[in-house]
Order: sequence, then structure tokens, then C-alpha cells
Amino acid sequence: MFMRIDHIGIACHDLEEKIALFSGLFELEVVAREVNEEQGVKEAMLRIADADGGGSYIQLLEPLSPDSPVGKFLAKRGEGVHHVAFGVPDVSEAMSKIGGKGVRLLDESPRHGSMGSQIAFLHPKDVGGMLTELVQAAKS
Repeated sequence: MFMRIDHIGIACHDLEEKIALFSGLFELEVVAREVNEEQGVKEAMLRIADADGGGSYIQLLEPLSPDSPVGKFLAKRGEGVHHVAFGVPDVSEAMSKIGGKGVRLLDESPRHGSMGSQIAFLHPKDVGGMLTELVQAAKS
């Protein structure tokens, strides 16, 4: 079902500071920046590598407000890994298969994600405490 690790989402207080850290330390290139009002974040995608079905990235997330999901995460846990995202060929199909195994879906249907992708999240309590995202990369 999974084709690759699409990205690791990292919550941070200062997006520009973390871009400088990750790009300087690991020589990663920023390939996309977005403001996602629906999810309440400013984000940057830093490419790690290209792979079949899409690339692998570090996604840096700065909350737009303290009451956004990432803002609440930062207040409770501080900066660090927020979620792991797995690349899938068809996010709707993956949602159906995983949901059919009793895992609660946080999204009823796929929604807009970074760089034109389609995404859905799985409930962390049903996946060993890890917020898990399914990502269908945008068609090139």
C-alpha cells in the first residue's frame, strides 16, 4: 500500500529559522512554500530525494495561530516531529482499506495538501500514537 515515506512533518515556532537550520546543516533545498489556511500553517517543503511515485521531504510547519492544530501541538509538546506521511498511489483507496481495518480516519474524504497533493490523516490513537498522513502526490 505504501510506496515511500513522503515526508516527516516538523512543528516549529519560526519557519525561517528552521529553514536556515535544515538547509544549512543537511544541504536540503526548499522546493515549495505555502500558506494553508485550512490547516492553519505556513510551511516549507525541503527535498531529501526523488523516488518512484514522488519525492521524500522534510515539511516544516509554523502555526498561523496558537489555536491551530500545530499551535496546540507546540504548546503541549514543543518543537519536533508532528507527523509521518506515507506516499500512496490512491489516497481514497488507502483510506477505504485502512478504515476497513478499524482505524479511525480524521478526514471523511481526501483534501488539498502540499504541492497539489491529496491527503488524509489517520487517528494517532489507532496507529500506535503516531499522527499518520496518507499522501497521493500531484500528477506531474
